[in-house]
Amino acid sequence: MSLSRLILPPLSLYIHIPWCLKKCPYCDFNSHAYAGDLPEKPYIDNLLADLQRDLPYVQGRELVSIFIGGGTPSLFSPASISRLLSEIEKLIPFSKAIEITMEANPGTFEINKFKGFRSAGINRLSIGIQSFDKAALKALGRVHDDAEARTAAKNVRSAGFENFNLDLMFGLPDQSIEDALVDLDIALQCEPPHLSWYQLTIEPNTMFYSQPPLLPEDDLVSEMQDKGIALLAAHKLSRYEISAFCRPDKASTHNLNYWRFGDYLGIGAGAHGKVSLPGEQRIMRTRKTRQPAKYLANAQNMMAGLTEVSVADLPLEFMMNALRLVSGSDEMSFEQRTGLSINSISSELARLRTGGLLGKDTLATTDQGYKFLNNVLAEFLPADDQAIDRIPLRSQ
Repeated sequence: MSLSRLILPPLSLYIHIPWCLKKCPYCDFNSHAYAGDLPEKPYIDNLLADLQRDLPYVQGRELVSIFIGGGTPSLFSPASISRLLSEIEKLIPFSKAIEITMEANPGTFEINKFKGFRSAGINRLSIGIQSFDKAALKALGRVHDDAEARTAAKNVRSAGFENFNLDLMFGLPDQSIEDALVDLDIALQCEPPHLSWYQLTIEPNTMFYSQPPLLPEDDLVSEMQDKGIALLAAHKLSRYEISAFCRPDKASTHNLNYWRFGDYLGIGAGAHGKVSLPGEQRIMRTRKTRQPAKYLANAQNMMAGLTEVSVADLPLEFMMNALRLVSGSDEMSFEQRTGLSINSISSELARLRTGGLLGKDTLATTDQGYKFLNNVLAEFLPADDQAIDRIPLRSQ
C-alpha cells in the first residue's frame, strides 16, 4: 500500500499545563502536584517557543479549536492565559468560530477569576466534577468536596460561559446504580450543553493500580451505564461518541477533530500531536519533553519524539478514532485523511458487514458493533500485531 490521496485536514491545538494541587490516585495523565509559586511566565515563554518551532506543520491553515488541559490549567492567572492566547493568534490565525476550551477544577472555581478567563478568550470550560457525592470524591482523592462541585456546576454561567462540559465518572468504589443516577440527575439540573460520562478504569502507573479499590461488578456497571444513557437521552442529551453527550449543535469541535482524524499540534510538557504532510505523503506523530523541569530548562528544543505512522498502521489509527463516533465516518474521509484507497481495507469491511457489525454503505458501526467495538477494531490490526490498546473513554 502507498499513500496517494492524503489532503490537509482541519487543525487544532492542544496545550498542556502539567501542575495540579494534588495527584489523584486514578490519574495516569502527565500531572504533577506543585509546591510554591507556579512558573507561569517562563512556562508560557516556552510554550510559545515550542509552538514557534511547530509552525512548519501549520501549512497555511487556521486553528479551529484550542484545548488547554492538564493538570489543572485554571491554577494559572487570567492574565497569563490572555497573554498566551493573544501571542498564539499572532502566530496562527483563529477561525471565526474557534472553540477555546480550558479544563477547570471545582476547587479552583472563583467567579471573578473565571470571568477573567472568559475575558482572556476562553469560550468553553470543561469542569472536572467526577462526582457530586462526598464519599465518592474522598475515595477518588479529589481536592474538592461535594459543595464545591455543586457550586462550580451551578455558577459556570454566572462566570460568562454558556458553553461548557461537566466531567463525570461512574463505576466508582462502592457506587450503586442509584448513586450513579443521582450524580447524573444533579448534573442535569445544571442544564449542561455537554456532558462527559465515562467509567472509572484502573490504569498502570497509578496509585489505584498498586492499591486497587473495590469496584462494582461488571454486570452492575453495565446496567448502570444503560440506565444512565437512557436518562441522558430523556433529557435531550444525545450520545455522539463513546463517552460524550450533548445538546443540539454543542458537540465539542476539538473532540470531533480528533475523532475525525484531523490534525493537532501539541505543545507543553508531554504533549502529543498528529500532523499530515501531503507534499511528502506522510503522517507524523510528535511528542514533547515530559518532565516539567526538563521542559522549562530546554527552551531550544522540546521535541522528544517524531515518528511516522506506518502505512500498515493507518487503517487502525483511523478506525480507532472514527468509530468512536456514533455517526462514524465515510469512505471519502478515510481516503483523504489516510491517503489510502478504500479498496485497501475491502476485505475487512466485507467481513464486518457480513457479521452485522458495520453499516452497509458507511464506515459506522451498527448498534451491535458499537457494543463490541474492540472486536470491530481488531479486524484492522496489522498482521504482526496481536492486540489493540484499550479505547480511551474520556472526552471533554
